[in-house]
Amino acid sequence: MFTRTLRAGRRVVSPGLRGFSGAGGGGHVEDAFERTDSPNQASLYVHWPYCLRRCTYCNFNKYIPGENNDLTMTECLQRETDTLLQLSQVSCITSVFFGGGTPSLAPASTVAAVLQTVSSRAHLSGEAEVTLEVNPTPAGKSRLADYRRAGVNRFSIGVQSLQDEDLKTLGRDHSSRQALQTVEEARRLCPGRVSLDVMFGRPGQSVASWERELRELLRVCDDHVSLYQLTVERGTQLFKQVQRGEVAVPAEDATAEMYRCARRTLRQHGFLQYEVSNFARNKAVSHHNTSYWKGRQYIGVGPGAHGRFAPLGEGGVVREARTQTLEPDVWMREVQQRGHGTRRRIQLGRRELLEEVLVMGMRMTGGINHKHWAMFSPRLGLLEAFGSSSEVQELLQDGRLILDDRGLRCSWDGLVVLDSMLPALLVELERQIGQRLPRDPHAGQTE
Repeated sequence: MFTRTLRAGRRVVSPGLRGFSGAGGGGHVEDAFERTDSPNQASLYVHWPYCLRRCTYCNFNKYIPGENNDLTMTECLQRETDTLLQLSQVSCITSVFFGGGTPSLAPASTVAAVLQTVSSRAHLSGEAEVTLEVNPTPAGKSRLADYRRAGVNRFSIGVQSLQDEDLKTLGRDHSSRQALQTVEEARRLCPGRVSLDVMFGRPGQSVASWERELRELLRVCDDHVSLYQLTVERGTQLFKQVQRGEVAVPAEDATAEMYRCARRTLRQHGFLQYEVSNFARNKAVSHHNTSYWKGRQYIGVGPGAHGRFAPLGEGGVVREARTQTLEPDVWMREVQQRGHGTRRRIQLGRRELLEEVLVMGMRMTGGINHKHWAMFSPRLGLLEAFGSSSEVQELLQDGRLILDDRGLRCSWDGLVVLDSMLPALLVELERQIGQRLPRDPHAGQTE
C-alpha cells in the first residue's frame, strides 16, 4: 500500500492520477495558496512526447521520433492551446508546466511560442511559475539559458540517482557528474527555483547506501526535492529483467524505511514536507502541482495530456475530465483538422468531483480545510461526510487521521499509509452523498 501511495504522485499529467504538520501543529506551506477557486483561472500543462530513448522503468506516454517534426509539433501545441483557452473561457493562467517525454529536447522557440499564445488569450503574469522538466545531459544543460530567455523560471531536473551504475540499470542517458553540472547551471539561472527528482527502491539499493546518497544530494540541491519510489511496471524492460531474475528490487519493508529515512533527513535540513512525495524549504513549493492537489482547473495540451475544466465557451457549466489523443502523429492530424486533439470527455458529477478533491487533497500534509471543501461541497461538510463513520473513527482514534476544526488530514505516520485509508473515506463519502444530497443529473456523462 505504501508503494501505491507514492506511485500515485509520480506524474500529475494523468491524475486519476511542499511544511509538515501533524497533530501537534506547525507551519503550513500550503496556506500561501489558499484562495477561492475561480472558473476564470486555470493552470496549463504542455506535453512534449518525444525522448531519445526509453528508460527501462518507464511506461509514460513518450515516443522516439522518426524524423524532426519540431515545427509541426510547435504549431499544433500553439493551436490546441488557443482552442482550449477559448473553450475554457479562462481569463488568467496561473502557472505553466512543460512535461514529457523529454521537454528539454524541444527548441526554446517552442516554449516561447506557446507562452506567447497563452498571453494572447489570457493573462499570464510575469511572476507566474513556468516550469520545464530537464533531462540532465550535456545537451539539456546547454539549452537551459535559452529556456530561461524564452520565459521558463523554474527547472525540474530528473537526477533520479547519483550512482552511475544505477543510472545504467535504469536506462538513463546521463551520468551523475553531468547531473550535478546541470543542477549547478540551473541554480545559477533560477536560484531558489530548481527542483530535483530522485528515485529510491532501485535494484540493489540498501537503506545505508540511500542515506549516503541523500547526504550527497543535500550538498548540491536547491530548495525543492521530489522523491519517488521506483515501481516495476508491467510491459517495461525492467519488469522483464525482474521476471527473469536478472535484477532484484528491495523488499517493501526496506523501501518503506528508505522513505522514512528521507523524511527525517530532509526535515533535519530545513525541508518541509507538503505532499506525499514533495519537500521544500524557503517556501519554494511547486505552485503548479499544488493547483492539482487543491482541485483547481487545469488545461492539458499535447499528446496524451489530461485536463479538468468547464467548457464555458460552448455553454458547458460542469467540469469535464478531458484526455487528448495519445499518439503524436494522430494527435497532430486532429489538431490540424479541428483545432484540438481531445479524444475523451467525461462530465464530472458531484460524486466524481468530490472523490478527486478528497484523493488529491489528502496527499498534502495540510490535508483539506473546511473552507476549501465547502467550495466544492457547500451542503455536505467534512464533519457531516466523515464524522459518523465507525471505520473513520477508528482511524482517528489510532492517530493516523485527524478531523478537527482545521479540517481533514493525515498525521505524520498516517501519510505513509494513506493508500490504506482512502477506501474507507471514499466509501463513506459515497454513502453520505447518497443519503444527504439529491441525485446528480450530470454524473458520468461521456462524449
